[in-house]
Amino acid sequence: MNTVGLIVNPKAGKDIRRIVSFGRFTTDEEKLNIVVRILTGLTNAGVDKVLAMPDTIGLIKAAINKANNTIPVEILDIPAFGDEQDTVLATKVMVELGVSCIVSLGGDGTNRSIAEHSSKVPMVPISTGTNNVFPILIEGTTAGLAAGLIATNAVDIKTATKQKPLIEIDIDGKVVGVALVDVAISKQAYIGARAVWDPESIDEIFVSGFYPSSIGLASIASRIPIKSKAGIYVKLGKGKHLVSAPITPGVISKVNVTTWAEMKFNDKLNVNLKPSSIAVDGERTWVLTKNQIAGITLKKYGPVVVSISKTLEQAALSEKFITKE
Repeated sequence: MNTVGLIVNPKAGKDIRRIVSFGRFTTDEEKLNIVVRILTGLTNAGVDKVLAMPDTIGLIKAAINKANNTIPVEILDIPAFGDEQDTVLATKVMVELGVSCIVSLGGDGTNRSIAEHSSKVPMVPISTGTNNVFPILIEGTTAGLAAGLIATNAVDIKTATKQKPLIEIDIDGKVVGVALVDVAISKQAYIGARAVWDPESIDEIFVSGFYPSSIGLASIASRIPIKSKAGIYVKLGKGKHLVSAPITPGVISKVNVTTWAEMKFNDKLNVNLKPSSIAVDGERTWVLTKNQIAGITLKKYGPVVVSISKTLEQAALSEKFITKE
């Protein structure tokens, strides 16, 4: 039996950046409709079953009731608290139960929680967050169809997916978490509202790659004239460089940059500013005291992500969409 995991974060896209900028807002009704379209695509691809993460507002249950003639959807028998631990637990259970692919609706944070615990299960990340770089804006029907083709082994998974890099964060020698896109060192040594949008509050940025079409803190590194085969390090502060970058939707900021350099895979870089807070993918997550030592390491082999276009192209060329009479 081939099974696909489905993780929907109802809180995605509702952080403070939506208030301080002109960020996109995906309503719960639209998220519900996206889920219905995903189920349609999965059904058409021949998937046997879907395992879904429960949520605190009943979004998945509503989508199941609204969907017609689709495959069975089993909501996991796990607690739902409305925070990132829901995603972590659901991912672990899905991996244990042997899902062949995980489809997610959320932002960089949601997908970070999945990627950290997905054990290289292919992911189809659909963007419903605020400042997203990792997940993509894609029609739910085609996303579901691509996930289904992966789960049913209808295409060559090696050529239809790509393994993305990630960044490991360690404090006092212990790995405490990962980032998919960027790690920012904030001058504010507290967590607060978590979301980071003011470049004046940032001391350093570590970015996992070159993302020229991105928005958010990663866009600063992607406006710098550097050719990197791996990641990019940026030191902010008063210097001779003033970089124009879209930090939040609809807002292009002038950011003071002191210096930059290439980040190489597996080379650990130490955090200089202490006390401070460490933000991963735009959200403050850990507070660093003056006596602690934090290291940032770029890893080449992170989550496996499905290429929607390559998957559908392969399926078309191998006549998966043609029924011969």
